[in-house]
Amino acid sequence: MCALIVPPRDPAPSRWAYRLERLWLTPLFRKAVLKGLPLAALMAIPALWLADDTRRADLAAQIADIRRQVETRPEFMVKLMAIEGASAETDADIREVLPLDFPLSSFDLDLHEMRKTVEGLDAVKTAQMRVRPGGILELTVEERVPAVVWRGEAGLELLDEQGHRVAPIEARALRPDLPLIAGEGADLAVAEALQLIAAAAPLEQRLRGLVRIGARRWDVVLDRDQRILLPAQNAVTALERVLALDEVSDMLGRDIVVVDLRNPARPTVRLSPDAVEEFRRIRRLQTGATN
Repeated sequence: MCALIVPPRDPAPSRWAYRLERLWLTPLFRKAVLKGLPLAALMAIPALWLADDTRRADLAAQIADIRRQVETRPEFMVKLMAIEGASAETDADIREVLPLDFPLSSFDLDLHEMRKTVEGLDAVKTAQMRVRPGGILELTVEERVPAVVWRGEAGLELLDEQGHRVAPIEARALRPDLPLIAGEGADLAVAEALQLIAAAAPLEQRLRGLVRIGARRWDVVLDRDQRILLPAQNAVTALERVLALDEVSDMLGRDIVVVDLRNPARPTVRLSPDAVEEFRRIRRLQTGATN
């Protein structure tokens, strides 16, 4: 009887087994299988759950409700607004541009945008906002300080020392303590105007204001319809020269209508009509006496 001969087993792995073994020895592949697959499975579970529109809507509503419950807790509620450093008029303007309906949550307040809105008011130079403990919205305001009254095309307006608009006024008599400037472009040269007004301190009682001419130079207007026409450059120096002459010779106390310094090299004066007629009469008398 013939015995069945079984061929010996080949210990070599198959081609696919060899490839899988080599792939498993790759660190990146092994990490992806050991960590990536479980992570993908964990992410797939909520993704499948959130694939339903109704579930997503319910979850969003629950999150919004929880957030609202936190935001409306008493410690986060703002009950009133306190304004410091503002006049009554500015206080009213601020409350008008910030129509807040208290109480409200501090999470609903955009302090940055609110500060920009307040600083957009003409009378406000700077503003600082913060929520104080106790539910108080504190607003600290630095107002612009009026330095001059400007008579422009829109009427009378108060300007600060930088030429920023502060507020309109109805009549000059409401601010007699401030100097008056007028003319096109006068609001852009307030700093120079204040220098001229300071230099004209000896004429303070006679000074009626400054007029900007051609948006490039100033006229100093005095009582008795007198004017000092200043040059476009070195106006303060030119005005100081006139004041020095006036102190020595009382030039501005005479019948002079205009002192023209537009050309500093050739200053001129213009007499009043009565003074011109008197001058001509004297010349005629002198001429007759000579003949």
